[in-house]
Amino acid sequence: MQTTGNTIFIPGATSGIGLALAQRLHAAGNVVIVGGRRRELLDRIVAEHDGMAAVAVDVADPASIEAARDELLRTHPELNVVVAMAGIMVPEDLHGPGFLETSEATIATNLLGTIRTIAAFVPHLTARPDGVLMTVSSGLAFVPLAMTPTYNATKAAVHSFTQSLRVQLSDTPLQVIELVPPAVDTDLMAGDFGGMPLDAFADEVMELLAAHPDADEVLVENVHPLRFAEARGTHAQMVAALSGH
Repeated sequence: MQTTGNTIFIPGATSGIGLALAQRLHAAGNVVIVGGRRRELLDRIVAEHDGMAAVAVDVADPASIEAARDELLRTHPELNVVVAMAGIMVPEDLHGPGFLETSEATIATNLLGTIRTIAAFVPHLTARPDGVLMTVSSGLAFVPLAMTPTYNATKAAVHSFTQSLRVQLSDTPLQVIELVPPAVDTDLMAGDFGGMPLDAFADEVMELLAAHPDADEVLVENVHPLRFAEARGTHAQMVAALSGH
């Protein structure tokens, strides 16, 4: 993926990693369209970033995704990059059935939202010579955090789906990239869970994209212990460490 000269749609870019990357990609010379559910946040972001655009979208709603696609292809037919960023992360207690509502909502947003976004935009992106589709998984796809079991599972599914997508679409010009964040200091999960500073993460991602435009995965240094835990034989220790054991 080239880091300039693109037209990029990022659903889930009203805060956190999505917004930080949208700002940097905008500053690098791309046309960036941010997506999200809250119109007041979208309007504020556009007002603060001259030339940035926005479209309302709820990735948990299939009709909303299709409406956003139709609007974008009408207003920005040159669209060539989609970053499936939207996601939620909520703790669950598996001792009883009370977690099920949270689990279903997490699957609807993180997994089905990603798959539906892919389904909506792939026909357009594969028809472009410079098309890019970026999915966003997590280091927790590779080593689970026990308190967020469904989040971990959806991100593991996104990783697997992305690999299959890349192979199936290898007969098209589309580049399929997976961004694998470590813990990053955002408001993704309420509370102070620490993590890599957001600005440092976003800066390193931009550096990696510039240095490795053909990469299949974007891996900042902080995520390597999780991404390669199985290969390094440290998976059990990492699971215990994340669980505080």
